[in-house]
Amino acid sequence: MNAIRLAIIEDDPEVRQLLQQYLCRQEEFECVIVADSAEAFLRELAVALPPQAILLDLGLPGMSGIELLPLLRHKLPEAEIVIQTAFDDPDRIYQALCGGASGYVLKNTQLPQIKAALLEVMRGGAFFSRSVARRVLQHFKPTPATQPTLLSEREHTVLRGIVDGLADKQIAARLELAVPTVRTHVRNIYRKLQVNSRGELLSRAAKGEL
Repeated sequence: MNAIRLAIIEDDPEVRQLLQQYLCRQEEFECVIVADSAEAFLRELAVALPPQAILLDLGLPGMSGIELLPLLRHKLPEAEIVIQTAFDDPDRIYQALCGGASGYVLKNTQLPQIKAALLEVMRGGAFFSRSVARRVLQHFKPTPATQPTLLSEREHTVLRGIVDGLADKQIAARLELAVPTVRTHVRNIYRKLQVNSRGELLSRAAKGEL
């Protein structure tokens, strides 16, 4: 398996160094860009290999992470984006989801969990700090549970795991199900709710569309 080309965009030098030292030494990743601002990232993007995964801080000097997201979606439509930030207010979470982020973790997240978040989004899933998922649910109404006739009882419990920020394996452990069974339920949820990803599911839940 080829290493995932990773970009890190973080303005805090200590945090950036910590992320670089840890993630760039993991065999799953090849760091192609490490930048301290959106502008520096865009300059390096012109000469570097295009990243497949991007770990993005929101509170950047100059162009913010939120402002950078549309450019990333335009220039790197296949790249997966994980937000790593100190901000956990619902407005920023909502903007990040609508901007195309597939993951959202807080800066107190342990390094192995950040690695897990990046690997999960590269597998087509999503990864959210539990407190982030809870804030979305607390702030926006109605929740997905307002369509009881659309999903079965088991699908509702799997959906609850998704909005809690759990990966398929974690949902399986919580519900004492086999992982393939959980994935079947997830596919059925996507089909019934007409979504294509966890990020889209949470974005629609945040907007009260489910």
